[in-house]
Amino acid sequence: MIYNAVWLTVVAFLWGATNPLIKQGSAGIDKIQKSNAVWQFVAEITFLATNWKYTVPFLINQSGSLVYYLTLASTDLSLAVPITNSLTFIFTTLTGKLLGEKIGNKETYIGMVFVVAGVSLCVMDKAFTGKS
Repeated sequence: MIYNAVWLTVVAFLWGATNPLIKQGSAGIDKIQKSNAVWQFVAEITFLATNWKYTVPFLINQSGSLVYYLTLASTDLSLAVPITNSLTFIFTTLTGKLLGEKIGNKETYIGMVFVVAGVSLCVMDKAFTGKS
């Protein structure tokens, strides 16, 4: 049980830490202007696929999806979803802050503490009561 929670935390980190990097890597895509929707789509895909600042974080993010898929085979969904979704938010916020983004106020950080406390309670409940 705890083993799965650790892997789900790794997933949340891989997803959350790469979200701000993907956002930064895609900067400039809004400047692409083509004559029709098909060429616009092709130009945007080409822009992203040839931009290492986008593709490297994207591939790391997708490795998190692979770990998530593999972990789901032995994890209770009632734990997998809250752990990954809530902790992804926290890792996204912290990474964004490290990259210089303006991140909320003290209420944001208080909320993050509550999220961590709630996820911890869920994991402890499953671990110590033997429910799966």
